Amino acid sequence: MSKTKHILVIRLSAMGDVAMTVPVLRAFSMQYPEHSITVVSRPFFKPFFQDIPNVNFFAVDLVKRHKGFLGLLRLFFDLQKLNINAVADLHNVLRSKIIRTLFFLSGKKVAATDKGRKAKKELTRLENKIFAPVKPMFQNHADTFQKLGFPIDFSMVPLSEKAILSEAILEKVPFDTHKKNIGIAPFAQYESKVYPFDLMQEVIQQLASHSQYNIYLFGGGAKEIQLLEQLKTNYSNVIVLAGKLTLEQELKVISNLDVMLSMDSGNAHIAAMLDIKVITLWGATHPYAGFKPFHQPDDFCITADRTQFPLLPTSVYGNKKVVGYEDVMRTIAPETVTSKIESVL
Repeated sequence: MSKTKHILVIRLSAMGDVAMTVPVLRAFSMQYPEHSITVVSRPFFKPFFQDIPNVNFFAVDLVKRHKGFLGLLRLFFDLQKLNINAVADLHNVLRSKIIRTLFFLSGKKVAATDKGRKAKKELTRLENKIFAPVKPMFQNHADTFQKLGFPIDFSMVPLSEKAILSEAILEKVPFDTHKKNIGIAPFAQYESKVYPFDLMQEVIQQLASHSQYNIYLFGGGAKEIQLLEQLKTNYSNVIVLAGKLTLEQELKVISNLDVMLSMDSGNAHIAAMLDIKVITLWGATHPYAGFKPFHQPDDFCITADRTQFPLLPTSVYGNKKVVGYEDVMRTIAPETVTSKIESVL
């Protein structure tokens, strides 16, 4: 066993990627309780980690104190004061490489996540595609800890408990534990990962027709809130959460859901890190690229039809457009989505 006592974990963004580190750190905390971790990330993500034993949080200030190269030097000196023994760089971008290199030069053991870019390129290229699953990002992160002397067993991950909903939350969001509570997160960063609005409307209408269901709509920003209000229509059992709660409060609501329906987006990983059943819809992207939510069965991932669109997946992140592939998600029928949700419930 390594004598390392205090590990620095770097993962600065984006939301889904940060959420994907949570099960890894939870497993580490359970399997190596005598060691501690400090996570360096953006302040917004602090609630993700607050319930994990022996895991502390360091909020990076990329706007002022830690901005630019001189800011990264300040960040290194700030982190040095924490008596770090080793660095797990789970981000592996220029900014995090500089920090880990400075720790390496100061005599600390460092390791970085191999993101498997070659295999992902082979999966998503349009010619000579190799349609086979690549290593999940969770395992890539676990491999990083193994390099530091800490193998992680994902069969030993403590379950996240349902949060108690405070009066402050219940004043803003009605929540009935006697009903089946369904979360729906219909947005993603790129359009190629978003289920068509009219089809999502059908899904919500089919679910809302059941009086024993409550449907909670997740999103953020004025434009998304406006679209969610359109999706809600006049159903009393469809509730728009967006804009009403802090992230910490939203996490507590998600922890009480019976199931979450999400795109290939951050909300899927947030729900999964809270041990909620997650059904995901996949358009230009595919779970084979390593971003399937943690511990979710393969059949919870509903993918676009590769018989009609054999070049799928065309992108790892959904940021590439392929002519003629704009409507791949229309091959997923609303009835397929609702029947999967009902089977899970």
